[in-house]
Amino acid sequence: MSITAQLGSMGRTLRRSWTDGLRVERFAYVVSAVLFASGLVHLAVLVISGGTWTGPLSLRKPTTFGLSFGLTLATLTWATSFLRLRPRIRATLLGAFTAASIAEVTLVSTQAWRGVPSHFNFETGLDTVITATLAAGGGVIVVTVTAWTIAAFGAVADARPSIRLALRFGFVALLVALGIGAAMIATGTVARATDPQVAYTTAGALKPAHAVPMHAILVVPAVAWLLTFTRWPERLRLRIVRLCVAGYTLLTAVVVVESVADIPPLAAPPVATLASILGLGAVLAAGAVTLYGLLRRAHQ
Repeated sequence: MSITAQLGSMGRTLRRSWTDGLRVERFAYVVSAVLFASGLVHLAVLVISGGTWTGPLSLRKPTTFGLSFGLTLATLTWATSFLRLRPRIRATLLGAFTAASIAEVTLVSTQAWRGVPSHFNFETGLDTVITATLAAGGGVIVVTVTAWTIAAFGAVADARPSIRLALRFGFVALLVALGIGAAMIATGTVARATDPQVAYTTAGALKPAHAVPMHAILVVPAVAWLLTFTRWPERLRLRIVRLCVAGYTLLTAVVVVESVADIPPLAAPPVATLASILGLGAVLAAGAVTLYGLLRRAHQ
């Protein structure tokens, strides 16, 4: 199979996610593209204007929210298609997550352009409503992801062990990220009683621990899915996915410990740095081996 034919096979598989999907799935894909584009626009404005990359008023926040929610919504729309859920339940969960994603990105962007903080802001009635709505949206996201995680530990449409492991790990890691996000809000809210600026600093310390596990739902299932286009037996595919899971777990653990201990990643002790390198190296190795398998099949 040539590289062109292999890419064509992957493209047809992804295209079926659109053509054979529910209406809510197609809507979610469109929304994810819009949210991602909004992140790129804010990034461009931030770079061109020479604005600050730090602080609660920076355009960095709508940039990261747009990019992250756009990527996560598209990923979850694809990943949840592997779960055995009734169409009505699937549509309800995905519709709720999509609505929450729109609200989160829109409100954070609105506050950024108003020149006021989006979180821990109770200065006016409008600010209080927006802060409360953001918190409610976070609650909806936690509920939907919890439901999908439970479903992932049930029957999965693709019975291959490598796919099941990747999905289950990805959803559990996403729940960990959301739990850390909730901790960020809780600690920031408590700290705000003393000083609003302290609230942003306190909550911001956990950002790396929140960001790293959040995207495991994309990385690990993507590796498992790409492995299905190799000629390797399922036993080998499972080993590669296990390597990726082990590496991502180690990397996440190190980042979480560093964040809780308030240790800057670039100033971490040698042991933590070595562990981070090993974890990231395992993930990259799994990806590299997967790419090798794809290229090998393309030249056979």
